[in-house]
Amino acid sequence: MRRPSWLSLAYVLLAVAGGALLWLPFHTQRALDDWGVTLRERGTPARAVVVDQVTESGGNRSSSSSTMYFRYVVDGRTHSQEVPCFEVCRAAGTEVPIWVNPADPGDFVTDFGQLSGHRGRVQGVLGAVGLVALGTGVVLTLSRVRSRRGGRLGQNAARPDRPRRVAPVADGQGYAGRGKRKHNVRR
Repeated sequence: MRRPSWLSLAYVLLAVAGGALLWLPFHTQRALDDWGVTLRERGTPARAVVVDQVTESGGNRSSSSSTMYFRYVVDGRTHSQEVPCFEVCRAAGTEVPIWVNPADPGDFVTDFGQLSGHRGRVQGVLGAVGLVALGTGVVLTLSRVRSRRGGRLGQNAARPDRPRRVAPVADGQGYAGRGKRKHNVRR
């Protein structure tokens, strides 16, 4: 059965869209790293205190995640913000140097390079979706290319110029052998 040619285009577009979605988290992480450097250069220095640390169980499907809750003072006002524990997780009561965005006091970077808030989660999920879409699109495109070439590639490919060998079997039905071993043939 021949599939329509628009299906080939759909498979290629699925692979391209998957590649773009897979690229998104890497681009976002690079932009966040650049923003962290900018905050360290231009931000207002402050000291934050870790007031709490919470670890949530991920259950059967994912690993647990930890979050630190910071409290800090900028321009005489007290602010609270959370920071995910990826590489570093400080205990409650620990004082941490931070650099705060003067235009948005809820935006800061820590001395260990972590930005405030949970940034990039959506892009991470989109990247996982992109990986699946890319893989599916590539597999479907390659299967489409293989089917256009006339079946399986390699030794066992059907060749229109070579007729199939048919060997009779005991019950009178023919056996169309393709491989080296012919089952159901009695000698």
